[in-house]
Amino acid sequence: MSDLGLSMIDDTVNETNNWLNTLGQDLGLNHQHAYHTLRAGLHTVRDRLTVDEASALGAQLPHLVRGIYYENWRPADTPVTTRSTSQYCEELGAHLVDAHDPDPEAAARAIFRLLKGKLGSGIMQKIRESLPKDVAEDLYDTA
Repeated sequence: MSDLGLSMIDDTVNETNNWLNTLGQDLGLNHQHAYHTLRAGLHTVRDRLTVDEASALGAQLPHLVRGIYYENWRPADTPVTTRSTSQYCEELGAHLVDAHDPDPEAAARAIFRLLKGKLGSGIMQKIRESLPKDVAEDLYDTA
């Protein structure tokens, strides 16, 4: 139990660290770069979903990860139309600006692997169906 009696906060910090560790191990990143990659990847997925789909995904995330996910979200600007895998990776890459950040394509696949491993198949199937066909086949299915 937490010293402050707020085990929910301790639990979400631990769960967030678990997500960062999983992503970091997958891509060979330290915590800081895993965080940047998680943030960029979640935002790239989120911005391609309708408001209802994005909210359904957000509801499945651990509390702290949910905060990262919703950071700077502008629902009126979504969904962003992405027509190809290269465009999706380009948009993800625009958020990965540090020299130590992973290749956008590798990052996209790792984010999809992480989400598939942590979330239920129902929400993940909805995400897959919302992605452009190229992105679903090239990145999601190969994750």
